[in-house]
Amino acid sequence: MIEEKIRLGGMALANGVLVHGPNAWACAVRTPDGTLRVESDVKRFRAARVQQPLLRGPARMLEAFALLPQVRRRVPEARLPFERPAVLAALAAGAVFTHFVRSSGRLGPAAKELIAGLASLGPAAVALRGSTLAAYHGAEHISIGTYEHGEPREKEHERCGSHLIGPLLATMAAGNALASKAPRHLRGPARAAASAGALAVSTETFSWMTKHPETRVAKLLAWPGHELQHRLATAEPTPDQLQVAEAALEACLRLERAADGARDQRA
Repeated sequence: MIEEKIRLGGMALANGVLVHGPNAWACAVRTPDGTLRVESDVKRFRAARVQQPLLRGPARMLEAFALLPQVRRRVPEARLPFERPAVLAALAAGAVFTHFVRSSGRLGPAAKELIAGLASLGPAAVALRGSTLAAYHGAEHISIGTYEHGEPREKEHERCGSHLIGPLLATMAAGNALASKAPRHLRGPARAAASAGALAVSTETFSWMTKHPETRVAKLLAWPGHELQHRLATAEPTPDQLQVAEAALEACLRLERAADGARDQRA
């Protein structure tokens, strides 16, 4: 009997990998003394339960906000991607640049929002530069991809969140361009609504892209994320880094299978 594959996601850390499924998560890190530490638990909020279109994207974002503090409490050694001072400085610089672009009178609304969206990628580039994050990202992809496909895979993955960049840039530019036409006292709420709508639409678009990867539209939308993933966001991991990713994968799968077994017994 062929085992049904559990849909998994992940996040690379500066010193390890977080893997999560519909019901559980597991985090594996390499401590400064070289020890491999692995912790796992069930999720407190489960976005997989939300099936309504346009609500699934915001639900996944809420799940991430709920999950990361839980991980940090269980694994205080975990170094999250955006904790470095240089990344925080890049976030501040990006906010200043975005304000400058939106205040410019030389650009149209759509151009302003597109440039602002591209500027928002700066902190991610800083986080990846000169760190082990890209290698752990590659390890995450290799371990999850090998599990899903049943054969050795490369460091790029077709469901990497980087593929959201194309749809998100397009929808954010369109939504914020419309929001900029709102009365000045309503532009803040209008931009917030545009951001939430862009996330919702982008998530549904990304889901469609994974089901129709050979279409021209899907390839075009995936191209920015693929290039980022291939050229910057991933690197070939060392055997030690791959061991960390595989430890997180196995710990997550144990909890997911236990959850499936408990449901089968109740049924």
